[in-house]
Amino acid sequence: MQAAMLSGCLIAVMCALLSCFLILRGWSLMGDAISHAVLPGIVLAYWIGMPLLIGAFFSGLFCALGTGFIKNHSRIKEDTVMGVVFTGLFAVGLVMFTRTTSDIHLDHILFGNILGISNRQVGEISVVAVCVSAVVWLKRRDFLLLSFDPSQARVIYLPVRILHYALLCLLTLAIVISLHAVGIILVTALLISPGATAFLWTKRFDRMMAIACATAVFSTITGILMSYHFDLRSGPCIVLVQALLFVLSMVLGPRWVKKMGQMG
Repeated sequence: MQAAMLSGCLIAVMCALLSCFLILRGWSLMGDAISHAVLPGIVLAYWIGMPLLIGAFFSGLFCALGTGFIKNHSRIKEDTVMGVVFTGLFAVGLVMFTRTTSDIHLDHILFGNILGISNRQVGEISVVAVCVSAVVWLKRRDFLLLSFDPSQARVIYLPVRILHYALLCLLTLAIVISLHAVGIILVTALLISPGATAFLWTKRFDRMMAIACATAVFSTITGILMSYHFDLRSGPCIVLVQALLFVLSMVLGPRWVKKMGQMG
């Protein structure tokens, strides 16, 4: 429980910080695409005997870069390209997994198993989560300007292309390390719900990040306790609590209440 709480809270903060930028940039589907695309990399890494996280990282990064390449060289919109790429890669990963004999259970990859993580995995999560969170926090103003006004970012000579790919790399790292907690299918919720919930409460970005982190940590702790006491899967419990907080924010949040009042 201590290991699950520690690693879960670190993952929650990391994903919450990134979720604020994903909401502002409209990259919600990008997180979903990368999370599904890591499966073939995990299986391939298992085949050749390398760390699974490395295989997952490069597979997710390949999905993000491949999506950008196809979008720039075709008339198809980005969301359509992402849908084709990540479903294709996910299908390839499932086929590869069914042809692999291993002690890794598919449910643990798809839905996570945070209550069963090892001390080594806790160390990996801690290092990656702290590093990603620190980079996002230190470069938050540059990422924010890139999200709102890329043209202005170019005018003041910000390295727009480098920032773009840096954010993709950070997103991929966050997804890969979060697989221990909630798995491939549910990791998207950690990258969307905290930012979406915070967006309903404030217009100030730093405050939005703080609210997103608070709701993510609360959801993680509550979800883990629910899964422990009621013998449920931890990943779905965490996501369920976060979804309930989003619904409550829609009903009680000042921005939503004000909007409904104007409509009335």
